Amino acid sequence: MVDGVVGAGTGGEPESSDSLRTFGAVVQGLREHAGLSREEFGELVRFSKHTVASVELGRRMPDPVFVERAEEVFGRTGALRKAAGCLERQPGLAAWFRRWAGLEQSAITLYTYECRLIPGLLQTEAYARTLFRQQLPPLDDDQIEAQWAARAERQRLLRGRPNTAFSFLLEEHLLRRRMGGSEVTRELIDHVLDIATLRNVEIQIMPVVQVTHAGLDGPMQLLETPENRWFAYCEGQRGGLFISDPKELSVLQRRYARMRSQALCLADSVSLLKQMRGEL
Repeated sequence: MVDGVVGAGTGGEPESSDSLRTFGAVVQGLREHAGLSREEFGELVRFSKHTVASVELGRRMPDPVFVERAEEVFGRTGALRKAAGCLERQPGLAAWFRRWAGLEQSAITLYTYECRLIPGLLQTEAYARTLFRQQLPPLDDDQIEAQWAARAERQRLLRGRPNTAFSFLLEEHLLRRRMGGSEVTRELIDHVLDIATLRNVEIQIMPVVQVTHAGLDGPMQLLETPENRWFAYCEGQRGGLFISDPKELSVLQRRYARMRSQALCLADSVSLLKQMRGEL
């Protein structure tokens, strides 16, 4: 981890690293020195005893909020905060995305810009399965089923968190490509139009013809926690970045704000979606 930017590859299920196990052992030692059970400590940091156990055993990357609250319990020495900056897992994008997905569960703001494919939160089952079937190396049937089940569960955020503000910036060509065929795309557009009617969701289309574009460095996701902390996640072909550094976040926030001004407004975006749907 360098300057609040964490890199990860896209290998298989990651294993716990020495740094995670060491961090967990320190948390456990401090907790026991304070005479607290896992359940008592969990109540103080407002995480379940199961989460506390996972952190102590080095199986889970600690949430930044967990670290800050643990610091308060243990006297604000700064030791855990510094140690958390050195944490890493074995290569595996899945680990970092699980951390991001965990933050999503309580986020009050979530921004997504995509130029490669329709974001997972907006995908239909048919569209998602098309992507899964085309992955290389190929996935087997069980892996495809597991991936869709996880994605469907994650999509509950849109309707299950009505007080969270969601913003999506989508490139027009994502739908022009007709991934999976006309029927899959027609269903996808209908689904996106339906999601766009939710009060907490804003969907804007970046038109194909656009003389200025602030997002040419690729896709990004930004979120704000209930404690008003911001994090970002940027994903590429074989790796991803989890970003917490305020300077890096400021750059991404400015780029996202500029793209919102460059994309079609909400009403025009809906009109374009309906036009593309009519062309199928």
